[in-house]
Amino acid sequence: MKNHTFNGLNISKNHFHMKQKLLSILLIINLQTVILAFLAVLSTFFCIRFDFKADFPFSLIATSIVFPIVFSIGGAYKRREAALREYAVIKGYLRSIYYVPRDWLTETDEATMEKIGKLIHDFFSNFRHMFTHPKKDLAENEVKIYNNFSDLSQFIKEDLRDKGLSAGECSRTNQYLSKIITSYETIKHIYQYRTPKSLRSFSSLFITILPILYGPYFAFMAEEMTAGLAYITPVLLTMILVGLENIQEHLENPFDLVGVDDIKFNVEKFVDLLPYQKED
Repeated sequence: MKNHTFNGLNISKNHFHMKQKLLSILLIINLQTVILAFLAVLSTFFCIRFDFKADFPFSLIATSIVFPIVFSIGGAYKRREAALREYAVIKGYLRSIYYVPRDWLTETDEATMEKIGKLIHDFFSNFRHMFTHPKKDLAENEVKIYNNFSDLSQFIKEDLRDKGLSAGECSRTNQYLSKIITSYETIKHIYQYRTPKSLRSFSSLFITILPILYGPYFAFMAEEMTAGLAYITPVLLTMILVGLENIQEHLENPFDLVGVDDIKFNVEKFVDLLPYQKED
């Protein structure tokens, strides 16, 4: 029975991984890829048919598309990694604030622990809602976040200091809250601002037109290829260029939960792992 269960879990995991890989491929190769590949093949066909050939420099593709798009991918990746670091900082200091009333007060009551647990849950829920929704809702959503910060600050004053937490420990807890606010502002700026739009527009323009304009070059290359193989080159080139652009676009916003590399905010798991009482 255990072996059957184990095998069933393996099948389920393999199915999940296959599904993830298929999703990754579909995010990279999409309708834009098909349309541009078709137009590139069509351009190559007419150039071969009417003997319109030219030996274009292939370095033009590298300088006008590959270098800019790789630069943009690198910038988007660094933004995602920066957001992950700040997200970890927020989680770490929230957990530290939770431990203050549990471990630092002389007497800890259940009502205080329930209150801080609810405050953390409300903040994290609003935090997730804000960053997974469009920027047009930012003004409304960030008000809720600042209200959460205000509630946490009041909790430190009224529920910790007034219940006997020393001034030094209150100051340290306020520093935790200050670092959370700083990390939140950093993530908000990553959410608001993208990599340079002009650079992405430049790359997108040439990704759209170059596979078509390079029809004479593909026709020139076809002289050394078997009939039919000449159309593989424009298809591969289009898949590579559009694939790079799609990767950059999905990394551009690491919060929209569309790409497989997006940041996922698991509020419920984080709150459930906050123990309301110390284990003996």
